Amino acid sequence: MAANPAAGVKARQAVMRLCAHATGPELDHVLSALAPLPVHVALRPAATGLVMLQGRVGGDGGAFNLGEASTSRATVRLENGPIGFAYHLGRDRTKASAAALIDALWQDEPRRDAVERALRPVAARLSADAEVSARQTAATRVNFFTMVRGED
Repeated sequence: MAANPAAGVKARQAVMRLCAHATGPELDHVLSALAPLPVHVALRPAATGLVMLQGRVGGDGGAFNLGEASTSRATVRLENGPIGFAYHLGRDRTKASAAALIDALWQDEPRRDAVERALRPVAARLSADAEVSARQTAATRVNFFTMVRGED
């Protein structure tokens, strides 16, 4: 890992975020770019379950249970030790398995650069999507300070 443990945690979170927002075919493409894959074992085979979603009244009030959401999770260990985890909203167990394997591969120091290179198209797509969303939001913004005030 990096000399600064906090930087290593942030970098891993960034990779896990990319995996969480990637589509199944994008994750398959990442894994094919990283072939040949090392021997790995599913410590926790991909499974789908439910998680409780909580909300707060007014954003800062007491928490309440809003409802449940389907979640898929997986845990994978590479033969040389790194363990990868993935939790994804939805029922796509294949995506959860792929994301867990990518997380484990990223933790394997010699493979880290290759994993980050393979994830660049996903990062570019997410960045482009965010720009489109920001432009669409900006088009609906109202600046109340520029509105004409009537002086009586």
